[in-house]
Amino acid sequence: MKNIIGAKPGPEAAEVRFLTVDEESAGQRLDNFLFRHLKGVPKTHVYRIIRSGEVRINKGRAQAETRIEVGDVLRLPPVRISARAEEGATPPAPPREFPPLLEDDAVLAIDKPAGVAVHGGSGVSFGVIEQLRTARPGAKFLELVHRLDRETSGILLVAKKRSALLALQDQFRERETGKTYLALVEGRWPANRKVLDAPLAKYLLPDGERRVRVVAKDHPDAMHAVTLVRVLASFALPGDAAPASLLAVTIKTGRTHQIRVHLASAGHAIAGDDKYGDFERNRQLQKRGLKRMFLHAWRLQFNHPAGGQRISLQADLPPELLAFLPPEALASLATPPSPAPSP
Repeated sequence: MKNIIGAKPGPEAAEVRFLTVDEESAGQRLDNFLFRHLKGVPKTHVYRIIRSGEVRINKGRAQAETRIEVGDVLRLPPVRISARAEEGATPPAPPREFPPLLEDDAVLAIDKPAGVAVHGGSGVSFGVIEQLRTARPGAKFLELVHRLDRETSGILLVAKKRSALLALQDQFRERETGKTYLALVEGRWPANRKVLDAPLAKYLLPDGERRVRVVAKDHPDAMHAVTLVRVLASFALPGDAAPASLLAVTIKTGRTHQIRVHLASAGHAIAGDDKYGDFERNRQLQKRGLKRMFLHAWRLQFNHPAGGQRISLQADLPPELLAFLPPEALASLATPPSPAPSP
């Protein structure tokens, strides 16, 4: 990244700065790029200047998740940049490695535990990627290829080269990957209900928290979303007469909270989902041993960004979810999956 109009030296940047994206920075999310270049600035403030439109890309407004490209010109407003630890500043992420499923010179696939965000953000000081970077100070490039919700466990890809990042992001965008999750839902899912094709739109609660809902196709913010569902097992929950279903869920589009919202809108919320599930029901499940949302990124297929060979990964259910399932549900996991239904 090259600074075309430099900021005044010293602890404060009192002038607007313009930065041009070079090849090494291309492909990063805007928020991740700013975290690296605005050291000492609280992340809450970084998100605030993005939302307010003070950060511009090629003179236009942008979102935190916008990917920057080679040649983009970023406008950064005057912000205080201090090396001192100040109130609200983000502390350094503690170093942490995660169970690897695959690693080579181009890509790292890890089994992410539940309860860990994939990256720092509003209300979260650090996530998987910041902890990995601290644990690997010699790594020249580590970037998230995609995202998982904080309470979702399972397969997460990290690119170790810019070329790998762009190649893998292209595959996700063109739907050339295969992503299958395991979800435990309330009630008996109808075996013949295999395709959920319902547009989604983001909205904010009064306190500013983000939510997603199903909307009509002509809604101005509607995003196409398709989810494929296959029933693995239906049973009564341990110590509970209420029926439940273990589902293999394949997503054809990668919208925020897509699986959670599609399943909940169909009347079968994911067990333990604190955003789209039933609060009282979740309390009952907690007493029976389910301490988190039962959603797990189980299987992932993609073409290797260097060699091109098809890679198939699987992350087994973590112990806390395995312990919650009866024997008949566990047996269904040992059966090779049948091909996903076509939308």
